[in-house]
Amino acid sequence: MNWLSLLGLEAFAARWRANAIEGVIAAEDRLALARLEWLDQKQRLQQLLALLIAVIGLTMVALVMVSMAVLVQFWDTPHRVLAAWVVAGTWLVAWCAAIVTLVAVVRSMGNGFALTRRELSQDWRDIKERL
Repeated sequence: MNWLSLLGLEAFAARWRANAIEGVIAAEDRLALARLEWLDQKQRLQQLLALLIAVIGLTMVALVMVSMAVLVQFWDTPHRVLAAWVVAGTWLVAWCAAIVTLVAVVRSMGNGFALTRRELSQDWRDIKERL
């Protein structure tokens, strides 16, 4: 004997079952989206770490080279001075490039999980409209 049919609740139960299934499918989609965005965020963090190590290393080298260039400034021939400043300038350019890239990566990290946040906020608006 089907009690839901007797009480006239079969359509109500079917509607709730369909809503529950739809909710589970939506939750799976949101988790898949969050997983994809996490992989993207993790890649950015790895890139940030590599660039941070490069900036630290290049800063140390740049300081050593600038110090050496200042010492060479007082040597006898002008060719040594030119060579030392060219090497120091090269390290300075490499350091500036690493800093610019590091700043660009840090700025791009501010919008992590943007798609997931947007999708969840849309879901929340839909739920509030239904209520």
